[in-house]
Amino acid sequence: MSRDKEQKPAAAMPNTPGRRDALRRMSLAGLAGAVAPALAVAQPGGQAGARAAVPAEDPFEQRHDWRGPHQAGIATPRPLAGLVAAFHVLAEDRGALARLFQTLTARIAFLTQGGVPPSLNTRLPPADSGILGPRVRPDALTITVAAGDSLFDERYGLAGIKPRHLQRMARHPNDALNANLCHGDLALQICANTPDTVIHALRDIIKTMPDLLVLSWKQEGNVAPTVADPGQTEAASARNFLGFRDGSANPGVRDAAEMARVVWVGPDQGEPAWAAGGSYMAVRIIRNFVERWDRTPLGEQEAIIGRRRDSGAPLDGASHASEFSSANYQDDPEGERTPLDAHVRLANPATRAHAGQGSLMLRRGYNYSNGVTRSGQLDMGLLFICYQADLEQGFLAVQRRLDGEPLEEYIKPVGGGFFFVLPGVMAEGDWLGRSLLEASA
Repeated sequence: MSRDKEQKPAAAMPNTPGRRDALRRMSLAGLAGAVAPALAVAQPGGQAGARAAVPAEDPFEQRHDWRGPHQAGIATPRPLAGLVAAFHVLAEDRGALARLFQTLTARIAFLTQGGVPPSLNTRLPPADSGILGPRVRPDALTITVAAGDSLFDERYGLAGIKPRHLQRMARHPNDALNANLCHGDLALQICANTPDTVIHALRDIIKTMPDLLVLSWKQEGNVAPTVADPGQTEAASARNFLGFRDGSANPGVRDAAEMARVVWVGPDQGEPAWAAGGSYMAVRIIRNFVERWDRTPLGEQEAIIGRRRDSGAPLDGASHASEFSSANYQDDPEGERTPLDAHVRLANPATRAHAGQGSLMLRRGYNYSNGVTRSGQLDMGLLFICYQADLEQGFLAVQRRLDGEPLEEYIKPVGGGFFFVLPGVMAEGDWLGRSLLEASA
């Protein structure tokens, strides 16, 4: 079966004052008078007595502390629904950029903890979309804020303190990048137990800051709940739309030392001082040619991936192996059991007990389904998200090894971007992005 005919990517939108003015006018149209009411922040519980008693196990009442040395949404458990949204920043100067970060922090504080939105005059737009009902429940919501390479241009005087590895995502040989699905000044990863909570948060942020942000692109996704396989104590990784486990070799989020080495930027890594506690986020929208994959023999699928489809175990043939078992490539130097060009072998050519751990990254992907293409094929795939302390040693090193792999016959990256997750905030009254702006003052 031949590959789908690829369309040439649209021309990238120039980042000019005229373009930003046009975007600002479009985003403000019809929204006059809505900003001030939307900025009202209710307390987490609303008014006294507004919160009903609920069972502790109610998933809608699950909440994560949005404060901490690192932002939530990275080491916190991955819930079932998520999206990545990228924005153009419309702030005219540093003062407006500070207001953007302060307002965004306030909305995160309210949305992630839940509460009752304020009641306004019915002649005004309501303070809340209402899609979650009269009371916003936290629903394990996390909102993770990251800056793109373009935020560090000449507009705000941030060029001199840009994270050292942050860059515009370049095209790899198998990519068919759509310019309308790539890059951004700012990116938000929004995750929650239910899709409605995710969309509610996105709509709240868009409504609250029409003069500061305009949405560029978004991709929603979901992941199935998982439990431990028989005989295993650790929950199995979710499956992607190719039917294989995804995330088997992730670093342990409960291992503080490993997270510090793999995910979090530290003070001794040559990064600007303000960046300590942050992380590099790589996002890729990867379409899967599922019709072609479903007509491929199972043995060939497993050889392409490098793991068993049913259990996720390596292809070594070891008894009692699981998806969490390390592959023994040293005893298979010719690739007789696990082909040398298998996806997992190229991605991490050594076991954890050997060299190569510098390429580890924390993956947090979601499956997506966008309908049907004009050629009558399913438009579905993987919203790939990963975090690492060093973008060069992490995603980029892995991707260069994967260029030309057999799996490319069945996948096509079409969008995404590279971003730097801002460090978290600890103190009362602090706000995301403060350390960035103060470092460039």
